[in-house]
Amino acid sequence: MPVTNPWLSDPSPRRRLDRHELEERILNLFSSHNVGVLATTGPHGAHATPVRYNHLDLSVLFTAKAGSPKLRNIAADHRVSFAIVASLSGRASSRGAQIFGQARVLTPADNDHAYYFAAVRWENEQAERGLPLTEPPLGPLVVIDPTRIVYTEHWLARNGYAPRQFWTRSAGDNATVG
Repeated sequence: MPVTNPWLSDPSPRRRLDRHELEERILNLFSSHNVGVLATTGPHGAHATPVRYNHLDLSVLFTAKAGSPKLRNIAADHRVSFAIVASLSGRASSRGAQIFGQARVLTPADNDHAYYFAAVRWENEQAERGLPLTEPPLGPLVVIDPTRIVYTEHWLARNGYAPRQFWTRSAGDNATVG
């Protein structure tokens, strides 16, 4: 029987991308999608919520309503996971990232808020809610600073690379690349 993608057969390659190439692929994934799933832990166990996100380099950003379950969970435990999944039509097109890190909740009074908020495309959400585009929202902004990213792209196997690649924060990294 003919096989469409014989390079997907086991065993998978084990070769790693260099750090720069891996970061470029992660940034491409972040830039080509805008919805991910935030996983937190709360009093009743795991809580996974789809959210519309933006990013600034490797940091994931999203706005949230004050007092929401996700913000209450983050206040209790800053460790989070965030998943971004590209649509797929089969194993060869499988691509996504699992981001593990610490979440920070910033308000407009925080020094870092303006820096990160500049990367948030808030106008669409304001328009959807019938709010003026002259006034950005003043609610909390969540910043996920990654400590580890598991990037999956099965197409990498075609060129002899492992389909699962691992990025970890190095000493001195500030999630800024490029």
